[in-house]
Amino acid sequence: MKEQVQAALEKLRPMLQADGGDIELVDVTDGKVQVKLRGACAGCPGAQMTMKMGVERFLKEKVAGITEVIAVNF
Repeated sequence: MKEQVQAALEKLRPMLQADGGDIELVDVTDGKVQVKLRGACAGCPGAQMTMKMGVERFLKEKVAGITEVIAVNF
C-alpha cells in the first residue's frame, strides 16, 4: 500500500509545488497515511483544508483502504 500512496502523491506533488509547497510521505499504517507538508504548505493557513479536501480525498480515490491522512510536524 505504501508504494501505491507514494505513486499517488507523485501525481499530486506538481500542484503543491506550483504554489511553492511540497509533500513528503512519512508512513502508512492500517490505512492511515502520515505526511509532512514542506515549503509554503508548511506554514499556510489553508494547509488543513488542503490536507482534508485535497490530499485526503485524492488518496482515498486512488488507493483502496485509506481511511485518513494525518499531517505530522517534526
